[in-house]
Amino acid sequence: MDTQLLRSSIAANATFEFSRSSGPGGQNVNKVNTKVTARVSIAVIAGLHPAEHELVQARLANRITTEGELVVQVQEERSQTINREKAIQKLVLLVERAARRTPPRIPTKPTAASKQRTLTAKRLRGAVKKNRQTPTAED
Repeated sequence: MDTQLLRSSIAANATFEFSRSSGPGGQNVNKVNTKVTARVSIAVIAGLHPAEHELVQARLANRITTEGELVVQVQEERSQTINREKAIQKLVLLVERAARRTPPRIPTKPTAASKQRTLTAKRLRGAVKKNRQTPTAED
């Protein structure tokens, strides 16, 4: 994965829509369109290998529209330009995380010492429970 190419590709191909935001801003909320909805087509994102492209499509399937666009909304700040930058960062982060390949897990066996610790703990626990019993006539 070429991170620089990925960032520049998303920044160049993203389309933005602006609308009124909820949250902080006072009277500004009622006047200025600070909420940013960013869309980028998955097909035009450069910097991904074909296998990574498939991973992104599979892992972000619930966030991709029927037109094949990845959509994010940002309304955290009072400034439209800051929200726009955050939307690009969010898109890049989503794609980078989805494209990351996870190494296969190699199963391991418990060590002899760990087996011994388990058995010792079981014996101690059994002794505690045995001491809780009411004494019999033989005791």
